[in-house]
Parts: sequence; C-alpha cells; structure tokens
Amino acid sequence: MTKRVLIATTSHDKKGDTGESTGAYLPEVAHPYAVFKEAGFAIDFASVKGGQVPLDGVDRKDPVQAAFLDDAEIVARLHASTPAEKVDPAAYDAILFAGGHGTMWDFPDNVAFASVAAKIYERGGVVAAVCHGPAALVNVRLSTGEYLVAGKQISAFTNEEERAVKLEKVVPFLLEDKLVERGARFVPAPNWQKQVVVSERLVTGQNPASAAGVAEATVRLLR
Repeated sequence: MTKRVLIATTSHDKKGDTGESTGAYLPEVAHPYAVFKEAGFAIDFASVKGGQVPLDGVDRKDPVQAAFLDDAEIVARLHASTPAEKVDPAAYDAILFAGGHGTMWDFPDNVAFASVAAKIYERGGVVAAVCHGPAALVNVRLSTGEYLVAGKQISAFTNEEERAVKLEKVVPFLLEDKLVERGARFVPAPNWQKQVVVSERLVTGQNPASAAGVAEATVRLLR
C-alpha cells in the first residue's frame, strides 16, 4: 500500500507590519517533497486558506528547488492546495508542516490543521514539522486533553536564530519559548546547524538545513 503524506503550508504573506513579504519557505517544501517522492510516497499539498501558496526563500541555485519549480505539474498542484478545513486526516499516514515566517501568524490558531495533526497522530501516523512549521503544534491537543508536544523532545527555529535574523520583535511570539511553555523538552543545536529530533512519532527539525532530514526520519518511521 502506497504511503500518503500531506505537506502543509502557511497562507500568510507578510511579516507583521514591516511590509516585508514572507510565506512558505520553499526549501522546506521542495527538499521534503524530493525525499518523499524518492521513497515512492504519494504527496499532496494543503495550506491554511487553500489555493495559491506564497513562497519565500526561493533559490534556483539549489538544484532541488530548481527541479521542483521546473516541474509544472508539481507547481500547479502546490498552488491548488487543499484548504486546511477540507483535509481528510484518514487519507494520510503523515503530515509535514513546512516552515517560513508566515506560519507564525496563521498556523497556531488554525483549528483545522490542529485537528488533522491530532487525528493522524492518534491513528498511529507521523506528525512532522521543520523550522517555523512547529508553530502548527503549539495548540494541538490529543483526545486526552494533553498537548501533543508535552513531554516530548522537540526542535524548531530557536530564540537565538530568531534574534540573529532580527525578527524576534516582529513575530507574535518566540517559537522555542511557546513550545517549552506547552511542556516540550526543547533540544537546540548551534545556529543554522542541521538538527532533527524524533520523539515517538513526532519528528521536528530546527531550520532549513534540517528539512530533508525531517522527511528522511518520517520515511524511516513509516517503513
């Protein structure tokens, strides 16, 4: 039976009131996509609002991104993304929340994605997130009422990395702090270093360098 994975993205395209654009960080979509495709998985796309996904971090010098962008069918599917509220969690073995600063505004309070993540996890599936993607996890509760991240080791974009990009006062909250507040055991690495943490069936990565590794760990859990 072919495994089916959902790559979930933000629909938010502005960094607070700075006027700067943002969106889903393309390396954190393209690199996992390549890993899942190589594994023979079926891959779908969803976003908070559905439809076109705003993109950030586009770099055609990265051959993985270039291959993704040059495949008209993949790009068309990404930009026809399913709205979060229309996702059927029963259809997926795993969900991966891609990052990008936009996620900090629309992931945390998206009830639909929170429900999808909880249902996939409780059915024995994998929940994965990279960089700012774990913003989707901060309000995910299991049927017990506990936060999904409570007591689990987790990685995400760190406070130090947020300060390094000078956005610590722009984002609505610091992701590391919020995850710790929810009971997660945060496991940081030095800035910009690859860091992938697996805790039961929760897979998280710290930054863009960790995107492929998060997908690879997800593949291993599903096999």
